[in-house]
Amino acid sequence: MADPLSGSTATERTERLRPMMGPLIIVIAVALFVWGLDQATKQWALSSLTPGQPEPVIGEALQWLLVRNSGAAFSIASGATWIFTVVAFAVLGVLLWLAPRIRSRVWVLVFGLVLGGTIGNLTDRLFREPGFGVGHVIDFIWTPWMMPAIYNVADCAIVVGMCAFVVLTLFDVHLDGTRGEKASSTEVDSVRSEHDSNTHDAHGGAGS
Repeated sequence: MADPLSGSTATERTERLRPMMGPLIIVIAVALFVWGLDQATKQWALSSLTPGQPEPVIGEALQWLLVRNSGAAFSIASGATWIFTVVAFAVLGVLLWLAPRIRSRVWVLVFGLVLGGTIGNLTDRLFREPGFGVGHVIDFIWTPWMMPAIYNVADCAIVVGMCAFVVLTLFDVHLDGTRGEKASSTEVDSVRSEHDSNTHDAHGGAGS
C-alpha cells in the first residue's frame, strides 16, 4: 500500500533498508560474540584465579592476575567509575548511530569489535559490585613486558578496533568501503548520469 505522504510503498521502503540491514546484523553479531567471550572469560577468572596473585601462562610474558578495576581501560584513572560509565553510554550511542551507514566488511569488523568491547566493560560497570553504574571491571590479563597495566578481552577488542579505525581513517576509507577520490568520482558520475537521463527524457518528450 502506498504512503499518501511520501508516495512510496512498503516494498520500496524495504528495498531501501535492505542494503544497510546486512552489515548492521553482522556488526551486532560480532559485538555479541565479543561481549559473550569477554563475559565468559571474566567469569572464569573470578571462579579460577586468586585476586592479586599472578599465575604464569607463558613464563613472565603472559600471566593471569585478577584485579577489580574502577577506572578506564588498562586500569587507567581508578576512582572515576561513574564518569567512564557515562562515556561508555555516549560511545555506544555514537556507534549505534553510525552502524546503519556501514557497507564495508572491514568497517563492520571495526564497529563490531569496539561495540562489543564497550558493551562488555559497560556490563561490568552496571551490574558488578560495588553498585549499579559504579561497578568495577574485571581485569586479568597481564603482559608486563608490553605494558604495566592489566586488561581483559573487551579492552583488547576496543584497542584492535580503534587501531584499525585510525588506519582506515588515514587511508581515507569511507564507511561504504570507497576511498576519498573514488567516492568523489562516483558521486560526480552519478550526478552526470542523472543529468544525461533527464536530458534524454526531455528530448524524447519533445520529439513525441
